[in-house]
Amino acid sequence: MKRHSCTTLLVGRRATIDGSTVVCREEDYGNAFDPQRFMFIQAAAQPRHYESKTTTFKLELPDNPVGYTSTPDADDSAGIFAAGGINQHNVAMTGTETITTNSRILGLDPFNTESGIGEEDFVTLVLPYIKTAREGVLRLGKLLEKYGTYEANAISFGDHNEVWYMETIGGHHWAAIRIPDDAYVIAPNRFNITTFDFDSPMTLSDPGLQDLIDNHQLNPALDGSYNLRTICGSQTVTDTRYNNPRAWYVQQQLGGRGTHRPTDQDLPFICHADHKLTIEEIKDLMSSHFQNTPYDPYEQTTGHGPYRSIALNRNLELHILQIRNGVAPAVAGIHWLAFGPNAFNAVVPFYANVIDTPTQYRDTTTQYSTKQMYWLSHTIAAIGDQYYQLARPKVENYEQQVVADSRHLQTIADQKVNQQTTPASYLTKVNQQMADKAYQGAVDLLGDLVKIAFEHAKLQF
Repeated sequence: MKRHSCTTLLVGRRATIDGSTVVCREEDYGNAFDPQRFMFIQAAAQPRHYESKTTTFKLELPDNPVGYTSTPDADDSAGIFAAGGINQHNVAMTGTETITTNSRILGLDPFNTESGIGEEDFVTLVLPYIKTAREGVLRLGKLLEKYGTYEANAISFGDHNEVWYMETIGGHHWAAIRIPDDAYVIAPNRFNITTFDFDSPMTLSDPGLQDLIDNHQLNPALDGSYNLRTICGSQTVTDTRYNNPRAWYVQQQLGGRGTHRPTDQDLPFICHADHKLTIEEIKDLMSSHFQNTPYDPYEQTTGHGPYRSIALNRNLELHILQIRNGVAPAVAGIHWLAFGPNAFNAVVPFYANVIDTPTQYRDTTTQYSTKQMYWLSHTIAAIGDQYYQLARPKVENYEQQVVADSRHLQTIADQKVNQQTTPASYLTKVNQQMADKAYQGAVDLLGDLVKIAFEHAKLQF
């Protein structure tokens, strides 16, 4: 069974500088490669009969899907693993963040490992059929209640107005919370929801969750309030090293400079930054490796440091799913995308309402080729990691130039899209122009890094 351990960052529309909602997740895997593709799934290509490759689950799907972007595995032998995307109703979905649970929950509601659904299936089963973020939560919730899941996962949805974060609980239960418009959430691989009011319009859950907790004495709170992280999640030594420090670092960068430590188990879930966030800052946070702290792996004399950072050699892809307000619907959905380790890549703001995706990002194969952005990005990271201090300024310049060039093309396209008779075709061409510039920038950066490596080769005299 495949497991993608990731980090999620969500931002409400009043917490971003331009009033967008943001659903962001970086996807990790093992140290072996897992090539990724960037696809636009036409409505006609969406399966009407779905079968999981992980379990015996089968389902006849509705006959009214819409097209959507996705980032599936290049090798689909284990399943689609669409990861995240934006549909033609400008609804974003990412799935999934691997989370934790505990023996009390699993003793009452075990995973359905025979016929349940999971990360392989979620995006394909839900995203083509929803018109709002809330609908996404409810559709997936019904599927979980009926068929169950074989793993613990978190899933997020966003539309023009709302961002929702959802966590599975045991085999068939789930809970979701709407992120306040002025707030953000940083969610590593643990159960993340804390305070949960079952009667609030800001929450959703399966009908039996509160009874499960109450009837089986699962709630340790003295005042009767519900902290789902305490009730449903874990508090292990692994959490203090692998999970909590990632949340701590982001919260520190966004103004939460209180008494918390990287290992604390009670880090807040709903957070408020001391300023409004930009896409560029979100990308920096998702590229973080504890810079300017004693925990930065690049400052260690031996080993990788005590804590797991967000940026890793295991990063597969980063998607920042932005739903913009105040623009034409055709250009509202922006699927920012980067392949490879986040400390060495650059995100590109691809329009989501298109008919196809750029060749360098779409045509990824399992065979190495620097003509493909996935492999080119990994090559840059392999050299850049070995010569980090020398490579860093060049990587920073590359990233700024790629985003600046892309934003310039985006500004022009935003202004011209309403003049087009076929907006989707026009935006498809703009996406290809962005990809061409990003690809050429990556080729140039690789050349610079090769020069650095040769200048510091040991085989010289």
